[in-house]
Amino acid sequence: MSDIDVSVLLGTGAIGLAVARRVNAGKHVLLADLKKENAEAAAEKLKQDGVEVSTAEVDVTSRKSVKQLVEKAKGLGDIKQVIVATGVSPSNAPSSVILKVDLLGVAYVLETFGDVITPGGAALVIGSQAGHRLRALSAEEDQLISKTPSNDLLKLEIFNSQEAKDSLYAYQLAKRGSSLRVKYEAVRWGKRQARVNMISPGIVMTPLAEAELKSQNAEQYKSMIEKCPINRAGKPEEVAALAAVLMGPDGGFITGSDFLMDGGVTAAYWYGELNSLR
Repeated sequence: MSDIDVSVLLGTGAIGLAVARRVNAGKHVLLADLKKENAEAAAEKLKQDGVEVSTAEVDVTSRKSVKQLVEKAKGLGDIKQVIVATGVSPSNAPSSVILKVDLLGVAYVLETFGDVITPGGAALVIGSQAGHRLRALSAEEDQLISKTPSNDLLKLEIFNSQEAKDSLYAYQLAKRGSSLRVKYEAVRWGKRQARVNMISPGIVMTPLAEAELKSQNAEQYKSMIEKCPINRAGKPEEVAALAAVLMGPDGGFITGSDFLMDGGVTAAYWYGELNSLR
């Protein structure tokens, strides 16, 4: 084993960077993004905090690209942490892209890094509250989404239905599917003495959320903030605090779990004032 522990961050948005700052003390961080310039800009921010950083390009919808990222990470040291913070929103991408990035990409990353993760390592996928507001799937659908080899995943009927052509529904479905893949991969990662979990945040004030608050979904977003039990949006640092538990020694008994962290929006959606949005 190498003397250098490596943490890989895929996606360089506000939440991913907040998690990286919180959990990567003493590790070499490999920042990967679809656009190299985004990774380099994010790297400059981490370097100001004294973090040792490298950058890479990655297209999570390409297994080959993900494998190339794995090889680069292995060349730096022992892969100890993987943070999957890639994603697109339903207001700026069609359903086909959402399913490829937010579901297939997660499947590729967990499969590929799961083959090389260092014993004692951990992964975290950043999901969304949206996956918790999808209707219950059948037991057969759950099994198929969990276990179908990633190359065939988007061939499943559920992802090719008329309903899945709606971008918001596709987003919910992708996030639910990612949660199921996390549960399935936890078993395989466990054979390498490693863990994998997911956090599903609600509205967290990031540039992406601010864009949504100016989009056609603005009124719905504002309503969710105003009518949730906590009565505010979240902060990236709050997600990072939970991530630190899940990825650190205090979370050593936690794997295959999806933690909903939305200020009670989903509770209000099912049982409170947001019920009208169903």
